Amino acid sequence: MGRGRAKAKQTKVARELKYSSPDMDLSALERELHGQQYKGADAKSDDDLDDDQDETWIKR
Repeated sequence: MGRGRAKAKQTKVARELKYSSPDMDLSALERELHGQQYKGADAKSDDDLDDDQDETWIKR
């Protein structure tokens, strides 16, 4: 017992997700479909990692 309120909340959230139309970033979708990645200022690549960190994991 006591599950009615939680189930009602889940139903409400599911209904909102189903029938709402969120804003779409079509340029991001286009980049993703064409294989281009966005490189922002905070994006890190594998080259940014120190080689010392890799060696630490290999030695273990």
